[in-house]
Amino acid sequence: MKAIWNGVVIAESDDTVVVEGNHYFPMAALKREYTTFSNHRTSCPWKGQASYFSLLVNGDMNPDAVWYYPEPYEAAAEIKDRVAFWKGVQVSE
Repeated sequence: MKAIWNGVVIAESDDTVVVEGNHYFPMAALKREYTTFSNHRTSCPWKGQASYFSLLVNGDMNPDAVWYYPEPYEAAAEIKDRVAFWKGVQVSE
């Protein structure tokens, strides 16, 4: 699977976990040179508190486009150390 935004591969892995229709990539698959800080947080009743990264690619910013659960609840343990994408990031094979 590949996650692509603004014409650039942001993450690539053959080891994704699908939860609620979202592919969660290993954190190590995320190309960190395209991420930047985000202080955005959200909460899920069964996964826990999500943290975010923003993307910065070719001078364009995509705020809060990457999310992850640093300490997921036990029900979502399979997504620990994994990231998922939204906000126009294309995930495909």
